[in-house]
Amino acid sequence: MKPFALPATRLRRAARHRFGWPTLRPEQLTAMRALLRRRDALVVLPTGAGKSAVYQVPATLLPAPTVVISPLLALQQDQITALNDRGRPELRAVRISSAENAGQRAAALDDIRHGRARFLFTTPEQLANPDRLAEVRALRPALVAVDEAHCISAWGHDFRPDYLALGQLINQLGRPPVVALTATASPPVRDDIVARLGLRRPRIVVSGLDRSNLFLEVANCATEEVRWRRLVALLEAEARPGIVYVPTRRAAEELATRLTEAGFPAEHYHGGMPAGAREERHQRFLDDQVPVMVATSAFGMGIDKPNIRWVAHMALPDAPDSYLQEIGRAGRDGDPARALLLWRAEDVGLRRYFTGGAPDPDQLRDLAALLRDGPLSRKALRERTGLGTRKLGQLLALLERVGAATTLADNQLGSPRYAPAPTDAASAALAEAERQLAVQRSRTDMMRAFAETMGCRGQVLLAYFGERLPNPCQHCDNCHAGNVEPPGAAPAADEPFPVRSAVRHPEWGPGLVLGYEADRMTVLFEEVGYKTLSVPVVSEHGLLVPVPD
Repeated sequence: MKPFALPATRLRRAARHRFGWPTLRPEQLTAMRALLRRRDALVVLPTGAGKSAVYQVPATLLPAPTVVISPLLALQQDQITALNDRGRPELRAVRISSAENAGQRAAALDDIRHGRARFLFTTPEQLANPDRLAEVRALRPALVAVDEAHCISAWGHDFRPDYLALGQLINQLGRPPVVALTATASPPVRDDIVARLGLRRPRIVVSGLDRSNLFLEVANCATEEVRWRRLVALLEAEARPGIVYVPTRRAAEELATRLTEAGFPAEHYHGGMPAGAREERHQRFLDDQVPVMVATSAFGMGIDKPNIRWVAHMALPDAPDSYLQEIGRAGRDGDPARALLLWRAEDVGLRRYFTGGAPDPDQLRDLAALLRDGPLSRKALRERTGLGTRKLGQLLALLERVGAATTLADNQLGSPRYAPAPTDAASAALAEAERQLAVQRSRTDMMRAFAETMGCRGQVLLAYFGERLPNPCQHCDNCHAGNVEPPGAAPAADEPFPVRSAVRHPEWGPGLVLGYEADRMTVLFEEVGYKTLSVPVVSEHGLLVPVPD
C-alpha cells in the first residue's frame, strides 16, 4: 500500500465537514499528516486540547477501520457517544469490552467488518485474548490509537501492567501505523512509550503544556491546621465544583467528612472502594451532583468535565507528571481556574515511603527461572508465584529491561533465546530497580523545587518536561507578587548548552539539558534522575561537557 500524503487542506476539509471543526491547531495537523504518511506519532497535548481529533480526522480518510485502545470504559463511552451523536455512518463507533456480552461483541465486529462502523474501541485485556486478537487482526486495521499512553510506562503515575504487552499485540495486528496519546509525559516517559510500543521513527508532538487560564499558587503550611484553614479559604472564595487531592485513602474519607460537617458538602473517592461505588461517584461528579470531590490519584482519567473551577493538593504530589495531569482537569472551558498546592516538609518523607524499596532478588530470580521454562500466561505466572497482578507486572517490566523476559505469541511470556541466567538476571534487574528508585526520588525533589521556587512557577514546571517558556508565565503567585522580572526587564541568563542537548557529568554520567530558569538549569541524568544546577558553578568548574551526536 502506498503511503498517504494528502495535503493539509484535505484534513482541514474533513475536520470541517465531518466534525464541524472550522480550524485545526498546528500541532494537531502535524501529527495527522504523519499518520496519513503511515508514520507513527507520539502526541503530548494537555487535557482538552483535542488529542482525540488527531486520530479521528485521519481515520475518515483511511481505507480501513481504526482501533482505539483505552484503559477506562467510562472514557471510551464518552468518546463513542461523541462520535455516534454526530449521526454520520463514517463516524460510527462500536466497542468490544467486558461491558458487552458475547452477542454484542460479535455484532460490533460484524458492523466493522461490513463498513457500518469505522472506529473499534477496546482494552488491552481484550486484545490479550488470542481469539479476540485474531478477530481484530482479520479486520486489517489501518490505524491504532493508544489513549492514555503514559500507562505503559513504569515512570507514569498510572502505570498499568496490562499495557506492557501492547507493542507485541499491535505487531500481531499487522503493525499498522500507531499514534500514542497522552496529556502529560516527561522525557523518560516519552522514551518508555516509544520503546514499549515499538514506535518506528515516531513524529513526536509536544505542545500546549502551559495553561494561561490556570493560576498556579503554592503555600508552605507550618501545621495541619494552617493547611485546613487555607483550604477553607479557597472554598469560601471560589465557585464549585472542585477537586481536592490527598495522598491516602484514609485522608480522603476523613477530609470529605470534615468538609461536609463544616458546611462544604463533599464526597470521597479512592481505589479501595468497590468498582460500582467508584463508577457511581464518578458519574455524580460529572453530573454536577458532587460539588467537592476529595480523592486520591485514583480519581483521574476519564474526567471530561469543562467547568471544574479549582484543584487543590493537600500534600506534595509525587512528581510534576501527576501534578500537571491533575491540575489540568481545572478550567477546561477556558475560563479562569485555580491550582492550589498546600504542602509541608513532612510530605517529602511520606512520598519517600510510598516510593518503596528495591524488589526481592529471590522473587526476581525465581520469576526469571520460570520464564526460562515458559511459555506461560500471566494467570499461570500469578498462580505459580503467588504474586499480585501489579507486583508481577512490575517485576516483568524489570526483567524485560535486562533481557530476561519477553512477550511471545498469543500473549504468552517467556525468556529470550540469549537471556541471562536467573541469578544474573535478578542482579541486573535489581540494579535497574535501584536506578529507577533514584530517578523517582529525583522527581519528588523536582516537585519540591517547584513548591519552593521564588521564580516563575510556569518556567520551572515546563523545564521538567523539557519544554521552554521563554518569558515568565504571568499566571502564578510569584509572577503576580512581583518576585519575577517581567519580560525584557533583565538580560537573558547565560545558557552554556542548548536545551535538549546531550551532556556528561564526571560523577552522574550522561544527561539531557531540559531547560533554564534564571541562573539555574535542569538536567535529566540517566542514572540519577533530575538535577537542578547552578549555571555559574557549571560554567566556572566545567561540570558538564557536551556529548557529540
